Order: sequence, then structure tokens, then C-alpha cells
Amino acid sequence: MKPTIIVSTYPDKNSILQISKELVKIKIVACVNITKISSIYAWQGKIENTSEYLALFKTTNKNKKILKEKIKATHPYDVPEIAEIDVTSINKPYLNWLIDSTI
Repeated sequence: MKPTIIVSTYPDKNSILQISKELVKIKIVACVNITKISSIYAWQGKIENTSEYLALFKTTNKNKKILKEKIKATHPYDVPEIAEIDVTSINKPYLNWLIDSTI
């Protein structure tokens, strides 16, 4: 089974914690790494500089479609980032844990 990482950003810690806990509980993801970041981007004609939370959703290839749908359905942004990182190399013990932790 192939691992996949889905990346998204969230406006506040509560919004990412809520969906992360749910996704781990129902075994769509094995893990979500969350870190506070600073983002500079153009939005509606302005340059924005805001704090956000970066989320790395770790899952398997078979769960990525449902994960992307869940993120899109629950995300607070009008235009959420939902980017996929194709994992081409991963250590075997971690991969085994990831597979065992998802459905």
C-alpha cells in the first residue's frame, strides 16, 4: 500500500484540531502534523500576511479521495488548499504503522 500526504492550511488551531481528531478516530488518517506558520499571499487584490496552521494529513493512497472530500466539506476557507504530496520513499516500520492505523 502506498502512503500519501495531503497538505492544507487553516485559519485557527480549533478548526484544524476538530477535523484532525475526527479523521484519526475514524481511521481515515494515521496522523496529522500541525504547526503554526506565517503566510504571505494575494487575496482579493491585497497582499495578506497572516498566521495560519499548516496541516500534514498522513494517510494511504486508498483513503486520499475521502480525505480530500472531508477536508473540502469541513474547511472554513472559501478556497482551501488541498495539495497532495506523492511519497516515493518511506521507512518500512513507519509505513507499517501508517497502514495499521488506517482503514
